[in-house]
Amino acid sequence: MPSPEPGLSVAVDIGGTFTDVALHDARSGKVWRAKTPSVPSDPSLAFIAGVRLALEEAGREAVELDRVLHGTTVATNMILEGKGARAALVTTAGFRHVLSIGRQDIPRKANLYAWIKPERPVPPSRTLEVEERIGPGGIVLTPLDEDSARAAAEACRDLTVEAVAICLLHSFANPAHELRVAEIFREMLPGVAITASVDVLPVVREYERSLATVLNAVVMPGVSTYVARLEQRLKDEAVAAPILLMQSNGGVAGASVIRRAPALTALSGPAAGVVGARDVAAACGIHDILTVDIGGTSADICLIKEGRINLTQQGQIGDWPLPLPMVDMVTIGAGGGSIARIENGALQVGPQSAGAEPGPAAYGRGGSLATVTDAHVVLGHLPARLLGGRMALDVAASRRVVETEVAKPLGLSVEAAARGILQIIDSHMVGALRIVSVERGHDPRDFTLVPFGGAGPLHGCALADLLGVERVMIPPAPGVLCADGLLVASLKAEFSRTLPKAGTIDAAVASTILAELETQAGAWLATEGVAPERQSRQAVALIRYQGQGSEIAVGWTGTAEAAERAFEDAHRSLYGFALTAPIELVTLRIEAAGTMVPPVKHSLPAGSGAQPAERLTIELPGGPALVPAYDRAALGAGDGFAGPAIVTQLDATTLLPESWSAIVHASGALLLTKNPTATIREARA
Repeated sequence: MPSPEPGLSVAVDIGGTFTDVALHDARSGKVWRAKTPSVPSDPSLAFIAGVRLALEEAGREAVELDRVLHGTTVATNMILEGKGARAALVTTAGFRHVLSIGRQDIPRKANLYAWIKPERPVPPSRTLEVEERIGPGGIVLTPLDEDSARAAAEACRDLTVEAVAICLLHSFANPAHELRVAEIFREMLPGVAITASVDVLPVVREYERSLATVLNAVVMPGVSTYVARLEQRLKDEAVAAPILLMQSNGGVAGASVIRRAPALTALSGPAAGVVGARDVAAACGIHDILTVDIGGTSADICLIKEGRINLTQQGQIGDWPLPLPMVDMVTIGAGGGSIARIENGALQVGPQSAGAEPGPAAYGRGGSLATVTDAHVVLGHLPARLLGGRMALDVAASRRVVETEVAKPLGLSVEAAARGILQIIDSHMVGALRIVSVERGHDPRDFTLVPFGGAGPLHGCALADLLGVERVMIPPAPGVLCADGLLVASLKAEFSRTLPKAGTIDAAVASTILAELETQAGAWLATEGVAPERQSRQAVALIRYQGQGSEIAVGWTGTAEAAERAFEDAHRSLYGFALTAPIELVTLRIEAAGTMVPPVKHSLPAGSGAQPAERLTIELPGGPALVPAYDRAALGAGDGFAGPAIVTQLDATTLLPESWSAIVHASGALLLTKNPTATIREARA
């Protein structure tokens, strides 16, 4: 555990296209930022390159670092690409096909008659059974046959697996058999990664629990190797500070926790961005926001109401449900690298991406397919050079690929084709924004849209127009907000347990289970070295109506009556009605957190009036126009200007269309509105 009041902290977020770095000096409050291309073949290279860039910018040395924070997509990419370790599953005799059977449902957008069940990460040929049986109430029905466990371990050795997932029936109610099997496997298979479901997800639902344990095993060797490589590279740089990694729940944890349960990092980077967006919005007095993080490959969308980031245990990574606590967001394949192509005579954009290598044609790395970034270049939305002048854009290459791949096949001008690409990708993202807002009973017009990521500010106003949203907030450093979010994240962990049998809420039983979970949470906080005054715990109950297949999480205040009222209110808010059916308590959870000292925030000095740094030609619907381009670093608090305009900075470019105006808030955020007079007056007040 690093010092809770560090002097110099560095936060690194590795995305599919760029690696973002934020270096913060807690004593002065100064922040230095850097951005460098990602290296998919070895992400740790970009990690160290970015840290060096930020330290060089600040004139500081690596040895001065007191805290290192990291958001990573290593586990996510291994799951999505099916490139994890060769793993085996050990389960109760008779349940060998638990993964193959799965669930009876078909994905909503799949063709009912053509959908093919995806290949499981562990086939039946690598699923081993042990003789034992625990009943749903935790009662031992068949004692564990340790010889069968040893035989399964021998079989795993013959299968030359690199990892083993152990998930026995009803182990969440009584883990004794599962823990003993794990002990036997560790004794017999040294060097093989062993993971048990009680260490990953000790909750009800056999398929989801088995799958989560398998996915954890699949990514365990790769993540462990990656973390070890990072620690070695930091050691080579003379960095003594331990590394903290962002989890999917919006909190950070030490490397030892991540080595044991690497699946916790499945939404690591996007979660950090949501935490950062909430922090920036709060500095502006805004607590209801819609966030859209648009990177090179994907767009991650989340709704925050009254400053609360909701967690879900119904998340999904690719084809697989992953019911670990994670920030409730929707992810789609839409980003700056999304490829535009003609299919059956129609223009399609995404979800395929040009990624970091070769990337869009504009990057000059051999990209030969038209992308969203190339469309922006064609329309003049981006300056000639990015990353503070370190990356030149190839305008001719962008025009060539858009013309060849899109314009000519459709009989359009290059500019019309580029506008079409942007309209389609915006439509995809609006659909996802409606999922987290309209489909959950929220009016998006009641929220402020917060676009970030390298491509977010280019699309913010267009998305707001489509949603009817009248205010957009651009963070001070939108392109590296995920890294900034790491700096304000708390240490966080969840401790869950499903009741031996779901039923009527019994406050006494709940209190006993919560007390045990509190003990686990307290031990974790002590291990992480969190001072008592910085510790917090929240009890959560997962409740459903009898016969329902999923639960709703509500805060637990100690009585059955209060829990039932909270559940009915939540059910009515989500679905528009409440039932008279019996209410069941299924799972209890303690959410533990260790609050870190937040970075010092300084108000931006008052500006003397926005002055364009240059004028650029952009393609408007009515034709080309010369518009002002403002250097964001030169803008002060209260400076305002009207669109059309462009705002440039190291990490992102903001496009301000006609009918929109901007004002710089004292926090450094840029507030965009369709009502310029009111916005300027509000910001100055």
